[in-house]
Amino acid sequence: MSILDLATVGEEQTATEALEASVAVAQHAEAGGYKRVWYAEHHNVSSIASSAPAVLIAHIAARTTRIRVGAGGVMLPNHSPLVVAEQFGTLAALNPDRIDLGLGRAAGGDPATWSALRRDPRSGESFLQDVLELQGYLRGESLVEGVEAMPRADATVPLYILGSSLFGARVAAALGLPYAFASHFAPVALDAATALYRQEFRPSRQLEEPYVFASVNVFAADSEVQARQEFEESLRTRVAFLLTGRRVVSDEDYRRLAASPQGRQVASMLAYAAVGTAQQVQQYLSAFARRADADELVIVLASFRSEGRLHSVDLVAEALDTRSPVVG
Repeated sequence: MSILDLATVGEEQTATEALEASVAVAQHAEAGGYKRVWYAEHHNVSSIASSAPAVLIAHIAARTTRIRVGAGGVMLPNHSPLVVAEQFGTLAALNPDRIDLGLGRAAGGDPATWSALRRDPRSGESFLQDVLELQGYLRGESLVEGVEAMPRADATVPLYILGSSLFGARVAAALGLPYAFASHFAPVALDAATALYRQEFRPSRQLEEPYVFASVNVFAADSEVQARQEFEESLRTRVAFLLTGRRVVSDEDYRRLAASPQGRQVASMLAYAAVGTAQQVQQYLSAFARRADADELVIVLASFRSEGRLHSVDLVAEALDTRSPVVG
């Protein structure tokens, strides 16, 4: 059991407060026995403070002692493989055997953001080659003559392929890497992608057998009513923000937006959500792990309230043995 923390910035919250909340989440997760906590690269999104995962990972790792900390993930088309290798090699040198590097192909922003990042929209087409180049740097087996990534930590930096479609499943299978499916916002292709990954998997130096992560939204509270309120609040905020750019809209506007095809599409992104008391969430997660054929679950703390996210971490840890696989 692991966590994807989006470092969500609440409506009346500063980025500093949101990042302080992420530190608290990681510390509670470590105390509760979670295996890892990841942060995802997003750009030009006012409600997410994890635009620079490597910086946030360094901050969190320095304030914890055992839990694995990593990117879930770095959007590789936004960066050169050499720079990513240098960043995560440094992180691993500072925090041996604690750093994860998940890689995604998505841009992580809109066309204007891509322009600001000075990236070519076609950069994603070289994703497979870029992963191999990055892997070479991290292993000290550079594919680029005369270029090495420094510092290169003695401890390995395991790679994970993230995806929400069959493309990522094929890349992860071909390279023999763990595959993390983003079912917390793209539930449609979960079954097809994980089945394809397991079918086409080829063993590698990093991994002998296929290993699947499946992400799921979690809204845990002391009562089902309270958890449902947090879920509805999150859904309302998502619909408003994604369709209007504003976090708060009137009741009338929300009903209109939610009933639109675009609003229903946003709602479908939360198809996999554990909502309720600790016991109800435990039952949902156990069933979801079996249904997704997942080796490890990544819970996404989807509440827009810091206290709600922190309480969810504690409730799930209490309800489940977070030191053992949920599957089986």
